[in-house]
Amino acid sequence: MRWTDTQAIAEVLYDEHPDIDPLKLRFTELHAMVLELEDFEDDPQKSNEAILEAILQAWLDER
Repeated sequence: MRWTDTQAIAEVLYDEHPDIDPLKLRFTELHAMVLELEDFEDDPQKSNEAILEAILQAWLDER
């Protein structure tokens, strides 16, 4: 997965962290969680606020 795979990232986060309320996460925490995903293979420096917001919104839509 890469940063542009926001929907796929959100689905995995939803599956792996069902008890976490994404609205309570800081972007730094979300960023770290994405980097820890097994299939994530992108440059950590390529994320930005818009990408993290898109991941967060997609995660909320999964709930």
